[in-house]
Amino acid sequence: MNSGHIGIGMTSQRTRERLIQRLREEGIRDHRVIEAMRNTPRHLFVDEALASRAYEDTALPIGNGQTISQPYIVARMTEALLQQGPLENVLEVGTGSGYQTAVLAPLVRRVYTVERIKALLEQARRRFQALRIRNVITKHTDGTVGLPEYGPFDGIIVTAAPEGIPLALVEQLRTGGCMVLPIGGRDGQALVRVIRTEDGYQHEMLERVSFVPLLGGTC
Repeated sequence: MNSGHIGIGMTSQRTRERLIQRLREEGIRDHRVIEAMRNTPRHLFVDEALASRAYEDTALPIGNGQTISQPYIVARMTEALLQQGPLENVLEVGTGSGYQTAVLAPLVRRVYTVERIKALLEQARRRFQALRIRNVITKHTDGTVGLPEYGPFDGIIVTAAPEGIPLALVEQLRTGGCMVLPIGGRDGQALVRVIRTEDGYQHEMLERVSFVPLLGGTC
């Protein structure tokens, strides 16, 4: 079974470069993000049955009612996070497949990533181990409360959509820190960048998006 993954990885350079070209055409400019996307083997983060579609610019199911985000959205959120300057410690809410985590890992000193679905987190941990990604700390917990014991964070990235900006997460940002997340419900969602200020926060809408809802609890 593994040989299939390896084979796809070995022969898909042209397919991967087509994706990188598309990301550039869609407006991704940060060369660090482009390189991280190029070097992250997305086919290892999807089910083997879907591996041949791994470098399409589309979201794919990963089980448990969750998806691996469209590559453009992963690149866009990463680029938006990095625009505030160098990041040391970043919190990711919603590990999912681990793909966004793996893209972030070479760009920051440490990624703290939390996931409410234990089966997904265990699978992601195995992927990080196989890829020798060593600057990621994982935790099975309710992402809506964040990880206050490890804060404040330079950046937070949320890969599921709450109805509005979650103040519990804003409060875990350092002053000047940045959070990128989708917000909204069934009527529509927007990707938003939030900057923590001395007396609260500022935010700006980046573009329309579609994410699974951010849920509390664990399973």
